[in-house]
Amino acid sequence: MGVEATTAAAEERLLAAVRQQQPAPEAEAAAREEEVRRAVAECPVLVVGRRGCCLSHVVKRLLQGLGVNPAVHEVADAEAELAGVVDGGDVALPAVFVGGRLLGGLDRLMAVHISGDLVPILKDAGALWL
Repeated sequence: MGVEATTAAAEERLLAAVRQQQPAPEAEAAAREEEVRRAVAECPVLVVGRRGCCLSHVVKRLLQGLGVNPAVHEVADAEAELAGVVDGGDVALPAVFVGGRLLGGLDRLMAVHISGDLVPILKDAGALWL
């Protein structure tokens, strides 16, 4: 019984140590939100989308076709990570940020591109030098 009690106590100490090392879910979510906020501020063009999303690929290819190399940030839980970055928190993925501001999703990007306003927006953001 002494060996079993010692083993159980050691297991409890180990579990307590592991729990202390793992960040709380709130702290982890805040860290992910801060990472997205920092990327939006640092990158002239940022595409935020889910991992493996075909729409994110389309957005990236459209921007690359114009000569822009967008930064891509893949998220697991977009609502939580984008809630603090965007006013209102309602964001469709993929979300395109240009010059630190939300441009919109794929539909908005296509509309701005077709109207001819996308290139000037990209130039103003410093993402395109032509």
